[in-house]
Amino acid sequence: MPIKLPSTLPAYDVLSREGVMVMDEELAQHQDIRPLKIGLLNLMPKKIQTENQFARLIGATPLQIDFRLIRMSEHETKNTAAEHMEAFYRPFQEVKHETFDGLVITGAPIEHLPFEQVTYWDELTEVMDWTQTNVHSTFGVCWGGMAMAWHFHGVEKHMLPHKAFGCFRHRNLAATHPLLRGFSDDFVMPVSRWTEMRQEDIDAAPGLTTLLTSEVTGPCLVDDPAHRATYIINHLEYDSGTLKEEYDRDVANGTPINVPDNYYPGDDPSQPPLNRWRSHAHLLYGNWINEIYLTTPFDTRLIGRSSTDLRR
Repeated sequence: MPIKLPSTLPAYDVLSREGVMVMDEELAQHQDIRPLKIGLLNLMPKKIQTENQFARLIGATPLQIDFRLIRMSEHETKNTAAEHMEAFYRPFQEVKHETFDGLVITGAPIEHLPFEQVTYWDELTEVMDWTQTNVHSTFGVCWGGMAMAWHFHGVEKHMLPHKAFGCFRHRNLAATHPLLRGFSDDFVMPVSRWTEMRQEDIDAAPGLTTLLTSEVTGPCLVDDPAHRATYIINHLEYDSGTLKEEYDRDVANGTPINVPDNYYPGDDPSQPPLNRWRSHAHLLYGNWINEIYLTTPFDTRLIGRSSTDLRR
């Protein structure tokens, strides 16, 4: 089954060219099934790039997905055209009366700030509390995952002495977990952040379990079943060239930055990078969508109210 997107959204043409099955509203209405309603609360500055990345992964399943784009109500983006935001995004205050089968909360380039100093923190805490009554399963990504772990468990983020930047090997600590079905024991994942969550802080928070970790960059994927949530602080959703774009940007701006580790062949930035994480990205988000499908109530009025835990 395809992912339902507005035919004028840039991701529609991008994914169509890649062979991802997409459909518009008119065609979707002819199918007599209940699609899974998945929201993307997009906090990243490059909105369209992030839309493409998550729509690509969420749309690569056998289920029909109704993909909704959400923004913070008062925050004005400076990097995406206002016309795009007006056409495709709805502010949280307009959707908070609705229910969602799944929600992705993205990262944001504000790691250096304490959470409470983020201009939209009050509304984001409202979003996170809202997920407990109106969302069946939530995926917090990078800063979004750290924000959820802080809000629900008081797990602090710690500044790193230098940016964790590159592709790092990760160990699978829970091969039988539904989200890691089909995962290798050891694989590469892109990392790009100035902060970290520490394993001792996660261990001290009742109910949290680390599923993926790296000897170099620390815990990565954390399960929070009591809040029907999962936190990933690295970037399986990244395109092949995303780290290159970040590196080239910093070099052009004169910002001190190391060549991303283990990313370019021979660590040579003149060589095209190789994508060695794409299959695991599809596995993770495909497994997440599958778990939502198996556990979400058919009656959407029961979402967030029927059970505190997903099937394990």
